[in-house]
Amino acid sequence: MSTTDMDFVIDFEFLRRRQNEVVVKQLSVAAKNMIDFFRFKSPFTMTSQGSDENVLNWEDWHIAYHDMYMVVSEAEAGFAHLYCYGVTKCKFLNELLGRPILNM
Repeated sequence: MSTTDMDFVIDFEFLRRRQNEVVVKQLSVAAKNMIDFFRFKSPFTMTSQGSDENVLNWEDWHIAYHDMYMVVSEAEAGFAHLYCYGVTKCKFLNELLGRPILNM
């Protein structure tokens, strides 16, 4: 594998809770010849929000929030360099995965 084959990019959409806590809604991953995304259920109880029109209903998303580590760690396994854009996102992923995330 060449160096560029070892690069892995992660990005995600998130909300902030009252105490500045990041809550991931959708996470996307990309590498050479691979792209995928994962939608997560809400990590807390809440009433239905959004509408069928804008496709932002939490209950429509299928992966349990507590499975995020397993999903992301399996997706990034074997890649030497992980990239993300933004200090907040890099910090969140570093804490989740326990490995360096390079800010693009």
